[in-house]
Amino acid sequence: MINKERATQFLQTLVQINSVNPPANELVVAHKIAEHCTSYGLEVDIQMIDDARANIIVRLLSNAKEKNASLVFSGHLDTVPVGDIPWDYEPFSAEIIDGKMYGRGTTDMKGGVAALLEAMIILKEKKIPLKGDLLFLGTAGEEVDCIGAKHAIETDIVKNAGAIIIAEPSNGEIFCAHKGVLWLEIETFGKTAHGSMPQNGINAITHMHKVISALQTYSFRAVEEHPLLGRPTLVISTIKGGVTTNVIPDYCAIRIDIRYTPLLSHQEIIEDIKGIIGEIQKTEHDFNAKIHVLHDLNSIDYSGSQALLAQLKAVKNELSNVTLLEKGVNYYTDGSVFSVATNAPIIIYGPGNENLAHQPNEHIEMNAFFDAIEFYSVFAERYLT
Repeated sequence: MINKERATQFLQTLVQINSVNPPANELVVAHKIAEHCTSYGLEVDIQMIDDARANIIVRLLSNAKEKNASLVFSGHLDTVPVGDIPWDYEPFSAEIIDGKMYGRGTTDMKGGVAALLEAMIILKEKKIPLKGDLLFLGTAGEEVDCIGAKHAIETDIVKNAGAIIIAEPSNGEIFCAHKGVLWLEIETFGKTAHGSMPQNGINAITHMHKVISALQTYSFRAVEEHPLLGRPTLVISTIKGGVTTNVIPDYCAIRIDIRYTPLLSHQEIIEDIKGIIGEIQKTEHDFNAKIHVLHDLNSIDYSGSQALLAQLKAVKNELSNVTLLEKGVNYYTDGSVFSVATNAPIIIYGPGNENLAHQPNEHIEMNAFFDAIEFYSVFAERYLT
């Protein structure tokens, strides 16, 4: 039985904590989770990353003599910034209007975190003998660099998992695949000169224009469309360069966001980009450029984990009379990091609409939040008994 008042108050408490990354300050969120969960008899371990940043592990342990593999729930504790566009509601108020809770992180993803933990409390209160441990891993830094997930894979919580459920917003859908991410920075270097004497300088922005033009016509290596994720994408997302109007710019930099599928490796993409730079160098006098990898996370695809997916879909159908098909999603999760440390299938299922993540007036439907609690508690009980 869901205690809606308790769950709502807990979610409001989490949303009212400003954990915008940077600086994130996930330790405050971790302490609040620890306070709540220990009051209901769950075991808690806070793992420090630095002075203000931490992961948290919450445990509902099995008493079985020979345990099955554990079920791991996971979610991140940080959020993206509020942004410059005015909100209709205070971003950290967790105000509930017409059945929706508003606030940064309601959808991405404190709603999912609170739902997972409430499900654990429900199972604790039911006192059902479990054949394996039910664990929650709350991570730091997913919105920037996945520092918490990278720290966590050194522990047994990930290595010994039988399955991992990440509560990123999926609007009640089951996502078994997501794209990888590759962030690159390309720099061009020139020579400064007076704007009236361009012949004495080397224009780094003009050279960057050559790079941008080549990237706009770049085609990823011939790969078939992924059945769940479609095709890879490349976006030029930032550019900087120049000093002032009357000075030839000696520096320019762009950053690129590439999302790729399991059918393509990041190394192949990097080789292609280096090839583009090399071709420009052959024809452009004094062209000088460097490439830096800023962020690199694997794509994942667990569509082959049919037994687990069948269990998840059966629970969904039983509770909501909805028949789901497994899907893929374009965003990445901590699952990219977890996947290098475990063979356990990683599934994304969470309350909230992913299209509201990172948006002004972010909110979560309270009924979707309560439905997720029920889904997690029923699935965990079935999986572990």
